[in-house]
Amino acid sequence: MNEKSRRSGLLHAGRPSPTLEDLATAAGVSRSTASRAINGGLKVSPEAQAAVDAAIVALGYTPNRAARSLVTRRTGSIALVIPEPDARVMMDPFFAAVITGVNEALRGTDMQLVLLMSRAGDDSARTMRYLRGGHVDGAIVVSFHEADDWAETLGTTGLPTVFIGRPWATGFGVPYVDLDNFEGGRLAARHLAGAGRTRLGTVAGPADMTAAVDRLEGWMQGIREAGLQPGPVVHGDFTTAGGADAARTLFSEAPELDGVFAASDLMALGVIDTVRGRGHKVPEDVAVVGFDNHSLLAANGLGLTTVTQPMVDMAVTAGQLLIRAIENPEEQLEPVIYPAELVVRGSTAGHSR
Repeated sequence: MNEKSRRSGLLHAGRPSPTLEDLATAAGVSRSTASRAINGGLKVSPEAQAAVDAAIVALGYTPNRAARSLVTRRTGSIALVIPEPDARVMMDPFFAAVITGVNEALRGTDMQLVLLMSRAGDDSARTMRYLRGGHVDGAIVVSFHEADDWAETLGTTGLPTVFIGRPWATGFGVPYVDLDNFEGGRLAARHLAGAGRTRLGTVAGPADMTAAVDRLEGWMQGIREAGLQPGPVVHGDFTTAGGADAARTLFSEAPELDGVFAASDLMALGVIDTVRGRGHKVPEDVAVVGFDNHSLLAANGLGLTTVTQPMVDMAVTAGQLLIRAIENPEEQLEPVIYPAELVVRGSTAGHSR
């Protein structure tokens, strides 16, 4: 059998797991040329590259990822780090939007997504060991807390990293994607004041998260601009149950409140439940503004006035930035800040005073 017939036989033999040697033989090139062709085409002629590409299709060849990683120093995986308990991750639409957006950014690539969440009693050390161990090519970090020191630690490892949300430490060159949370809080205050509400309080988010801090500062600025006295502030945990608990404390301190800003939509639902539990109506007695625009409805189908946070789009952008950071490690990436917008619905609409 001549060499041409031998190559043709390989192309149609239907072997289940063709090797690199099979690929090289089918393409009529050396093993080293075939290897270079499937790992980026460095120093490969156009004719040889075309022959290898054709042989890959004909044989159904799948590169050995472990062997390829030795050549490219890539794992083909990125990590999405969520330092929150899995119960919260599964219940909050915020995280579903993040996962959807990051997956969308990876569409059309060979990269796989690895999800890293906190276990009960965990600190960040276990996750950090994994990230430093060469298991992934990069990481996206979301919903982080001040004590985690993610930006400082990851910023010194050389692992390409992108944050969703402004990190506490911004001096380590770690790019991030965020919303203008300050302006979002300010919009909420201006809206409630413009609707004639004068006795305002807020259920803020956790004080160890930058998004919550920025929203609270913007809220206070909007209150001052409206010429109103700041009302009580109670911190919640971005959950519906936490929002309800915080609202009970809020109304025990100031039962006369006629407007409340909650720093997340889930907490806003808890606020509405608490208001109704006290025998009052939303928005007639108390107007409520949330934050996220998850299109959630309170009981009886009440729509929620809220500040939009386009999490899917923000997560897509974070994924795209990470891919750029992996492929061009010398590129200096700038933060991407989305503008805040208010969407008015039934929890405040139609009952100005």
